[in-house]
Amino acid sequence: MSEDEDLRFLDEQPRIHSTAQLKGVKLGKYAEIGERVILRDVKIGDFSYIERQSEGIYTDIGKFCSIASQVRLNALEHPMERLTTHKISYRPNEYFRYQGVDGAFRDMRSGKRVTIGHDVWVGHGAVVMPGVEIGHGAVIGANAVVTRDVAAYSIVAGSPAKFIRNRFPRPVVERLLRLCWWDWPREMIFDAIGDMQSLEIEAFLDKWERTG
Repeated sequence: MSEDEDLRFLDEQPRIHSTAQLKGVKLGKYAEIGERVILRDVKIGDFSYIERQSEGIYTDIGKFCSIASQVRLNALEHPMERLTTHKISYRPNEYFRYQGVDGAFRDMRSGKRVTIGHDVWVGHGAVVMPGVEIGHGAVIGANAVVTRDVAAYSIVAGSPAKFIRNRFPRPVVERLLRLCWWDWPREMIFDAIGDMQSLEIEAFLDKWERTG
């Protein structure tokens, strides 16, 4: 039986709700985009999903990420140093003829991409500010406002978001980062599901470090 005929696996095409609005978006295998999600210039890795009414722009999202509803990725900046913070100064075309979009401001915004690693959970209503990098395995608490980079496998919460604790001890984190399970072929992940459900983290690592 060929890989395409393997009945263990559902269709790997991305699932996009009919009300979602996507522009310049690249979706990985099995990616899911929920109801009324709005994305612009966003890359989403395999198996990652974004729940309803979330928005993102200029963001790179890894594999196996869980983005809850009403999340804002790369929240809009306004030019506070100008006469006005209103969009009339950088998108005057919405009000006047013969006035174009401020290309320099747009380039500045697009240069401050948000980067989200693999296996990251972003809780309901969280806001991630421009230029922030979130490490693999991190957890962002509900309604957090993330203004600084977040270390791998750490948990942050609050406004502004602050470090709460690590998910695992540092030696375990280092082993997880070396394992890179998110890059395994889907056949291997399929075989590992039972151990993900039943084994303690170090027992899982002991077994699958030899396999991976």
